[in-house]
Amino acid sequence: MSIIPQPLTEFPWRVLGILLAIAGFGTLVLYSAASGSITPWAINQAVRFVIFTGMAFVISRVPLELFARFAFPAYGAVLISLVLVELIGGVAGGSQRWINLGFMQLQPSEFMKPIIVLAVARFYALLPVGEIRRWTAIWPALVLIGVPWALVLVQPDLGTATMIAAGGVTVMFLAGLPLRLFVGSGLAIAAIIPIAFSFLHDYQQKRVLIFMDPESDPLGAGYHISQSKIAIGSGGIWGKGFLKGTQSHLDYLPEGHTDFVFATMAEEWGLVGGVFLIGAFLLLFRWGVGVSLRTQDKYARLVAAGLTTTIFFYVAINLMMVMGLAPVVGIPLPFMSYGGSSMLTVMLCIGIIMAIERSTRRGGRKPGSWG
Repeated sequence: MSIIPQPLTEFPWRVLGILLAIAGFGTLVLYSAASGSITPWAINQAVRFVIFTGMAFVISRVPLELFARFAFPAYGAVLISLVLVELIGGVAGGSQRWINLGFMQLQPSEFMKPIIVLAVARFYALLPVGEIRRWTAIWPALVLIGVPWALVLVQPDLGTATMIAAGGVTVMFLAGLPLRLFVGSGLAIAAIIPIAFSFLHDYQQKRVLIFMDPESDPLGAGYHISQSKIAIGSGGIWGKGFLKGTQSHLDYLPEGHTDFVFATMAEEWGLVGGVFLIGAFLLLFRWGVGVSLRTQDKYARLVAAGLTTTIFFYVAINLMMVMGLAPVVGIPLPFMSYGGSSMLTVMLCIGIIMAIERSTRRGGRKPGSWG
């Protein structure tokens, strides 16, 4: 018999350690970005992390079958919220993304990122194995993904729409759909890109063009990417030192505490800081993939892998964006960028993955028992 109480042995200490390392580092970077002031960014970010971590642990205690049972109702509720955004949503910065609840501004599209994974995974968990290569295994999932994607795209919010599509399509791929479907779809998308480009808003077209040649307008539309590259490159291997960054402190780097926080970090902490941060995220992804591989239930496996991939897309798109490898689409870096919406979404994902891990450790249910 162990002298350590069972609840303590089941506590996900490893994941908590990884999250504390990333969030603690992020708080230091935000403290520096505010020129050595703990307010407003650093303290607010730390408080949010504590609250959302508690929320994730509460979610981890929810029986896994409830996530399966309420996947479609939750999807429907968020979809209705997205329609309400179009009808009564508030407009800010040229975008209509929020519903004013009085005490807070609710952005329903953030909740769709994890819920699209739950809904598409539920569809494939219910689908008979023999149907996986038929058209009936494709079009319902495309509808589940396409409707919220279109509603978010017209807000307009290209970044969130991309995340919703990526999460849903990832689950389709993991469910075992034929590879030729994705190859053919990729070629079709490549063929219609010129047409789709003409339907983008002017600022979105400019982002794509600047991504292809940021030096064509270094003081205008290409300013963000140019200054981000300067900040990252000037950090070198060891960085300029904590609180000694010039690009962010002299306001050359726009959004240095939100979308471009990685550039703020890289200038002061250099390549070493970047390797540490990316390594911590890789450990988080490794944990999520491990949870997916250990579970024997199809639905749980798809959800764990899909949610892990959703967090991966957050990190990959943001890093590519600040390094000039992808257009600027407004995707924040989890636990580093200042703001509550992305942290809430990521902690929802982590809480559900922890629930799957807990269910697997306790034996879970037989595969298909929730169908």
